[in-house]
Amino acid sequence: MNKKILKNFQQIATPIGFEAKKGKDMQKILVISDASIIIEGEKIEFVGKTEEMHKLYNEKDYQVIDMTGKTAIPGFVDSHTHFIFGGYRADEFGMRLRGKSYMEIMNAGGGIISSVKDTREASLEELTEAGKKRLLSMLSFGVTSVEGKSGYGLDKETELKQLRAMKNLDGLTPIEISKTFLGAHAVPKDYVGREDEFIDYMIEEVLPIVKEENLAEFCDVFCEEKVFDIEQSKRLLTAAKNKGFKIKMHADEIVPIGGSKLAVDMKAISADHLLQITDEHIKLMANSNTIATLLPGTAYSLKEDFADARKLIDSGCAVALATDLNPGSCYTESIPLIISLAALYMNMMPEEILTALTLNGAAAIDRASEIGSLEKGKQADINVIDAPSYEFLTYHIAVNSIEKVFKKGKLAYERRDYINV
Repeated sequence: MNKKILKNFQQIATPIGFEAKKGKDMQKILVISDASIIIEGEKIEFVGKTEEMHKLYNEKDYQVIDMTGKTAIPGFVDSHTHFIFGGYRADEFGMRLRGKSYMEIMNAGGGIISSVKDTREASLEELTEAGKKRLLSMLSFGVTSVEGKSGYGLDKETELKQLRAMKNLDGLTPIEISKTFLGAHAVPKDYVGREDEFIDYMIEEVLPIVKEENLAEFCDVFCEEKVFDIEQSKRLLTAAKNKGFKIKMHADEIVPIGGSKLAVDMKAISADHLLQITDEHIKLMANSNTIATLLPGTAYSLKEDFADARKLIDSGCAVALATDLNPGSCYTESIPLIISLAALYMNMMPEEILTALTLNGAAAIDRASEIGSLEKGKQADINVIDAPSYEFLTYHIAVNSIEKVFKKGKLAYERRDYINV
């Protein structure tokens, strides 16, 4: 049996609980100095003072790893990504630097539709191998669980191919993958003006196979002006919910058409982006169990105003943070960048950021009962920071401080020392 003592941490910092933290409770984290963690199998057996550990457990029964000077936090949960895709869109990034807006690029044939072409042309094996490389990069940033979406097919064959690539990746890396069907990510060229027919196609032709093959846990939709309106989004999500899918939404990113309200009405697990959410709908979210997942990397990449994290939190919402890794509007898997943007441009406190990337991220993929915090009985997903305090996550600006990652109690990543220095 896998039995370890991670001993002598200078500090352990973690939110506590089995559901998302809302509002001011996001700042309430447990901080323990001179601390140790005991792992038995895939689970955490003990978290507490090293002196207390010595009273209760015999070190001779365990593999002991000294963590003097280090800090332990929960593994990060990246709860919104599009990491399976074909091709890249570096040219579009240059176009944006020259002043073109995301919508202008999309209307000119770029954007999501460009990635659709490349993803349709990629083989299942190519998508799987590219996805594996991206997952291993995420692991180096401390990500132990990730949500991945389809959405670069917009047809039956390619949507299923993306989801099958994610299924192929289960067990090929230490990262656990929560899979989301996002067939309604954009309107394909041959359905422009026939968006209702496209929703029918997704409901009648694609959703049943996704369910039959158990390819996804969630269904998502890009609810946005000139993409899918409220009624179209509701129809797709209702059909998905009736088949047993949990619900997520891209909501109120560009125009405040009320996607966040629909998310609350449908009891969605999360509503994501929310750059344009109204005060009225913030109140609705605060009184619901829907997680507000914010994606600062996308606003940064698009040079847009950031979502108002401070207002959302102060109003009582549960806020999660994620990368939105994708080939167009946010090509990054850098958790340190997300942390810095949240701290410096979204006015989030270090404790709120830690909660948003761990326990609330876990809640955004409906896994808060199993992961997202360091406490007895939870899965042993642990990040070791090469620093004496969790506050170095925000203080050491945009730098990766992750030294070791444990996934299900096993060492999954370790940063190597420089060679010949």
